[in-house]
Amino acid sequence: MTGVHVTGVRLHLLIVEDDEHVRRALREALQEYAADVSEAATAQEGLTIASRQALDAIILDLGLPDSSGLELCQSLRAFTQVPILVLSAMHDESTKVALLNAGADDYVTKPFSSPELVARIQAHVRRFSDRRDGISPVRLRLGDVELDLQQRVATRGGQALRLTPTEWTLLRVLVGQRGRTMTHRQLFLAVRNREYGDASLHLRVHLTHLRRKIEANPAEPRFIVTDPGVGYRFEPPGPDEAV
Repeated sequence: MTGVHVTGVRLHLLIVEDDEHVRRALREALQEYAADVSEAATAQEGLTIASRQALDAIILDLGLPDSSGLELCQSLRAFTQVPILVLSAMHDESTKVALLNAGADDYVTKPFSSPELVARIQAHVRRFSDRRDGISPVRLRLGDVELDLQQRVATRGGQALRLTPTEWTLLRVLVGQRGRTMTHRQLFLAVRNREYGDASLHLRVHLTHLRRKIEANPAEPRFIVTDPGVGYRFEPPGPDEAV
C-alpha cells in the first residue's frame, strides 16, 4: 500500500470528527496514504490523543459536541505546532479568519475530494518539517527578481531594487509561512512595531508597493496571492526558479 511520504516517513494523522460515517470515510481515504490514522469523536478525546501521541497532522471538523473547532484549535496550539486542517461546510470568511487566527493552518470546505485533502496535508506537513528543522529559503529568484532575505538585498534584471523595512518584514513573514494564508491580523502584528501609526491602515498599501517591485504583473500576482477577505499567502517559485 502506497503512503504519503515526507522526508521518507509515513504519516501519523488524527481525525477529530463526531459523525461516525464521515470519520470512517475519512479514515478509509487516508489509510491509503498514511501509516497510522487515529480517531476521536469529541474535542476532549482529540486533545488526549494529541497530547500522548506523536502526530504529523490533525484533521478536525467544526461541529463537535463538546467544544467548538475554534476552542479546540486554541487548546491544541497550547502544546503542539503540528499542522491543523479544519473541515467545514461553512463558507463564510469570518469563520475562516477566526480559525486561522486561532492557529489552524488550512480550511477545507466540504465537499472535497480525497486527493485534494491528501495534497494539502502533504504540503503543510512538508512546510512544517522545513520550519521545524530551520530550513527556510534565504535567497529566492522570482522571475527576473533576486532576493537575499538575510542581507536584505534585492535586484531586478540585475539592477538594484529598494524595499522598505516594512516590505522586507512582510516578505520575510510570508516566505517563512509559505503556502499558508496569513490573516490581516497576523500580518498587522508582524509589522505594527516596525512603523508609526496603525499598521492596519497601511498594510494594503505596503503589499501593493511590494507587488509592484517583485511581481511581473502586479495586477495578477503569482507569488503574493490574496485570499479575499482573509489575508495573503506566499506561493513559492518552482525548483527551476529557486536560487
